[in-house]
Amino acid sequence: MTLVGGSHADHGATFGERGGREVVEEYGRPERTVRAVRNGVGAIEMGYGVVVVTGDDRRAVVGEAVTNELPGADGEGCYALVLDDGTIETELFVYDAGERLLLFTPPGRADPLAHRLAAADRDATVREATSEFGVFGVHGPMATEKIASVLHNAGAPTGAYSFVRGSMGDAGVSVVAGDAPGGEESYEVICAADDAEEVWMTLLSRGNGAAPFGYRTYETLTLEAGTPLFEPDIRGESPESIGLAGVAGVEETTNEPSHRLVGLRIDVTDDDPTPESGAAVLGPDGPIGRVTRARWSPSLSASIAFAQVERGASVRAVRTDRGEIQATRSSLPFVEGGEQSGRLPSY
Repeated sequence: MTLVGGSHADHGATFGERGGREVVEEYGRPERTVRAVRNGVGAIEMGYGVVVVTGDDRRAVVGEAVTNELPGADGEGCYALVLDDGTIETELFVYDAGERLLLFTPPGRADPLAHRLAAADRDATVREATSEFGVFGVHGPMATEKIASVLHNAGAPTGAYSFVRGSMGDAGVSVVAGDAPGGEESYEVICAADDAEEVWMTLLSRGNGAAPFGYRTYETLTLEAGTPLFEPDIRGESPESIGLAGVAGVEETTNEPSHRLVGLRIDVTDDDPTPESGAAVLGPDGPIGRVTRARWSPSLSASIAFAQVERGASVRAVRTDRGEIQATRSSLPFVEGGEQSGRLPSY
């Protein structure tokens, strides 16, 4: 359940679910909200799962399970993947918080990760701690100014995945520098669950104002910026096919993936439905892949999509319930923002 549902409802939110977690879908006028975040700053309550690992062997336990080299000091973090026979079981962010490691996962993935880590025969305590934390994202070209206007006893962190400790109002917080998933400046504000209401209201209405936005807007912003998301684009794929091997620290291999995650522009108008996940992507001679995620882009006034397609294949169309719709490959990102996403697919 969202920690500040009453406030969301007061702002006209509609709710949905991601990985078993209640999240805000949107607040209405999604196109205007995308532009508000793209041109200014917005705040979103994130539905992360959280795992806490303590004990002398905490670094060994986590390090053996994830792809990337762990952060080396308190206040540092990294992006990583957990693999199962070469395919992605989950993605996560790992933060070194002194005597403990904090692992932030997509919604619904904390409990399986905790069970996997707890199976290691090491001197470490692993617990799923999602309900203990609130996490809020701050995105947009004015995000740094927003954080600076409300964060006390610390300056805004610099360098993706690094974090500082300070306060907002009467609440203690950790502020993490993001990796620009929406193509603009980004931060995440972590607090105790009991302080979530205080922090949320601070982000919205104290210091420089911020527009509230939900997961549908987040999914549009990240697609425009070329950032794959776990559930539609990443889960069950290989790091190489998603183009995340480099940022996730996956060892290089000589094996080229048979498919790649690419961008598509689809020839529909804003009155037509965008293709659904799983829609067949067609080449000159038939199916060559599938759509993973498609959205209408207010920034481009066009329908855009991520798709897994055969390496080197040319794209002709996408098959929908209404028939075939012309589509063409597009370079990423779709929208050039103030910053480039740290998870832009790279091959």
